Amino acid sequence: MDIGIGLPNTIPGTPGTVLVEWAQRAEQRGFAGLATIDRIAYPNYDSLISLAAVAGATTRIGLFTNILIAPLYAPAMLAKAAASVDQVSNGRLTLGLAVGGRPDDFAAAGRDFHTRGRVFDETLDVLHRAWRGEPVAGGDIPVGPTPVRDQRVPILIGGTGDYSIRRIREWGDGWTSGGQPPEQAAPFAARVRDAWQEAGRQGEPRIAALTYFSLGDDDASRQYLRHYYGFLGDYVDMIAEGALRTPQAVRDTIKGFEDGGFTEVYLDPTVASLDQIDRLADVVL
Repeated sequence: MDIGIGLPNTIPGTPGTVLVEWAQRAEQRGFAGLATIDRIAYPNYDSLISLAAVAGATTRIGLFTNILIAPLYAPAMLAKAAASVDQVSNGRLTLGLAVGGRPDDFAAAGRDFHTRGRVFDETLDVLHRAWRGEPVAGGDIPVGPTPVRDQRVPILIGGTGDYSIRRIREWGDGWTSGGQPPEQAAPFAARVRDAWQEAGRQGEPRIAALTYFSLGDDDASRQYLRHYYGFLGDYVDMIAEGALRTPQAVRDTIKGFEDGGFTEVYLDPTVASLDQIDRLADVVL
């Protein structure tokens, strides 16, 4: 199972240069991938711009939007931006995409919250047609470069409903779990594998997980998570207290995901201090 680490692109007050330093150190320590979290109505760094910046500062480590809220973006623009990052990184990009669930993000982007499912399906179609070099904007000219691998950027679909299963069968390379512990995420991962086989897809699906961590500076970790998830009301304390904050908790959770058949786990930081990379690497690599 591959072990990745999140970029601190959503932690307020993080200097942009830290994202580049973070990526370089993560690659040096041997993490398999770097992941971003996506929001519009929050003072975070844009996911694809962040990954484009760190692509130029690294050579090996994978790049992953985990997740990008696809219906917030104009489909042709998203296709162009993703293919561009894929090219400049020499095929290291994976798009984790989901429908999104926060109305304020859609209001900030000028997009309709209530049609986001239909828009997501349309976006997935446009992405693949654009990456194949087909015109998608009403003209005869392709809208962007062709991705490095097989004329497409790999896509992992987020969400835990029947629509997510359908999208994985039709468009995805697998599934990404949105912060659930292993015992809660494993049953849906099994559904994904079954659906994959029933659809006659070759090989095995990628199954990714996201989980928060902090090894030291627990007060700052809790403060950030309460701020980021403040819209959830009373539920925010469950998230703030649920981050992995001891080496044993990290090891146990990774073992749980491995036992559940996950192919990759991304540990997202809740403190933007570079020493978090080394602390985590010493535990898991």
